[in-house]
Amino acid sequence: MTEQDQQGDLEGKILVVDDERNIRRTLRMVLEGEGATVVEAATGEAALVELAAAQSPIEVIITDVMMPGISGLDLLERLRDPEGGPPPVPVIMISGHATVEDAVKATRLGAFDFFEKPLARDRVIVSVRNALRQYRSDQSLRVLRSRIRGSIIGDSEPMRMLLAQVAKVGRSKARVLITGESGSGKELVARAVHEASERRTAPFVKVNCAAIPRELIESELFGHERGAFTGATAQKPGLFEVADGGTIFLDEIGDMALGAQAKVLRVLQSGEIMRVGGRKPSIVDVRVLAATHKNLPELVGRGEFREDLYFRLNVVPLLVPPLRERPDDIPLLSRCFIDEACQDNGMGLKRLSSAALGALQRHSWPGNVRELRNVIERMVILSDGDLELHDVPPEIRGSDDELDDDGGGLSLVELTESALEIPEGLSLREFREAVERAFILRRLQDLGWNVSRTAESLGVERTHLHKKMRLLGIQRGSP
Repeated sequence: MTEQDQQGDLEGKILVVDDERNIRRTLRMVLEGEGATVVEAATGEAALVELAAAQSPIEVIITDVMMPGISGLDLLERLRDPEGGPPPVPVIMISGHATVEDAVKATRLGAFDFFEKPLARDRVIVSVRNALRQYRSDQSLRVLRSRIRGSIIGDSEPMRMLLAQVAKVGRSKARVLITGESGSGKELVARAVHEASERRTAPFVKVNCAAIPRELIESELFGHERGAFTGATAQKPGLFEVADGGTIFLDEIGDMALGAQAKVLRVLQSGEIMRVGGRKPSIVDVRVLAATHKNLPELVGRGEFREDLYFRLNVVPLLVPPLRERPDDIPLLSRCFIDEACQDNGMGLKRLSSAALGALQRHSWPGNVRELRNVIERMVILSDGDLELHDVPPEIRGSDDELDDDGGGLSLVELTESALEIPEGLSLREFREAVERAFILRRLQDLGWNVSRTAESLGVERTHLHKKMRLLGIQRGSP
């Protein structure tokens, strides 16, 4: 994009907060000259009022650091997400007397950018343009989450990353190959991609390639003419025709017969389909999503899957994480499945005890979300009241000995960062747990409570660290 092409591309609503009238006036002239709508506030207090009263959303905030009353840093802190995340609106900080401490604090509070006065026009424009892009990208993700709420359940870091990818690929026209273990939710991801696309009002057609007999798969996908084979008493449109204008989801595509694979490849290449027994091809406009729990490159190597089709499908790969890699989602999933099972079976709402939840979070869930749903339903039906630890199936809850002797504890040899004061009267187990707790807590604090980085630095699996944190009672804000 040339500089001329970028002129006037700052269309958006921007709040400028500064106690100096000339600074506000300068920023207004620069931003409005690029197509922006500018709202002014002379104080942090006035900015909060403006944000609360805005008829249309403010997309970027530019604020001075030093102001009487509520300073720019105070304003940034008030806008910050309650759980410690960045503000929902990008905040650009400006200052005539910036210090390193101010810049560091602003960064920690989630400021989008920070620069000094006097303001450089090009720097302002570039920063605001990038902030607008960030805001709109975040908004798209929020809209997607709202649209698919009740389908994909989870707010763990792996699921946040997956949803961000879904939001991006949904807006494109690219073909998507979704991989993941059985029961992990590949169909839900496919539906989310469809919902995030411009085709969301058009049909979403699911085809389970493993459930259709191989001799019928071509007829199901592409249709057939009357008399094309024994039993074809009438003309029938195929599922590609049904999905015309929308999305077709080829689930378990690794089980598709080679003959049908060749015809799917033809659709991807030219958009042409030919009914079984037909003589004239027709054109369809269909976005193809595919999923499998099998290793397609291995199938390609054995000649069981066409290599050219694999590369056609695998334009954007999406990997659905197994449940064992996102134990933080188990409380939310469990609550949803409990409510669902109680409603389906005409029961009053039941609660899940913390001990029972802990057992569910410690399980590896080879059957993933589908297995968790089935276990929860069984517990709801068989329990006499709220769900306690004894309601958890024995094969799921395990034993206390297994938890104590899992072989993955952190060695005392690792504690080289500081000397330890050893209280009298502790048993060996109590001492080991106290040492592990102190060491893990210190490392989490040093790494900003990033569990993945902490696990990597400790040389343990992320899931094992999550388990240890639960057993030792470690959570954000722990003393």
